[in-house]
Amino acid sequence: MAPLDPTILAAGREALLVALAISAPPLAAALVVGLVTGLLQAITQIQDHALGAVPRLLAVLAVVGLAAPWTSAQVVRFGQACIDAGLVVAR
Repeated sequence: MAPLDPTILAAGREALLVALAISAPPLAAALVVGLVTGLLQAITQIQDHALGAVPRLLAVLAVVGLAAPWTSAQVVRFGQACIDAGLVVAR
């Protein structure tokens, strides 16, 4: 088995970092809103499943909408770097 090109390994590492960075804001919003609604449910003793899910869903949608320009810029930057690296490896 031939060893992998370091450029390909770097692109795979960068892909994982971009995926982590893109998924972090919605996950953080879901975590914070989930903790707050869980605390409120515990304090008020209201145990309705929709009361926990709906605010979390709205928070994630809001963060995805607000972070869309940054997210798309990250994906475009990564794609351009992959294309540039692919042209270097192909030579």
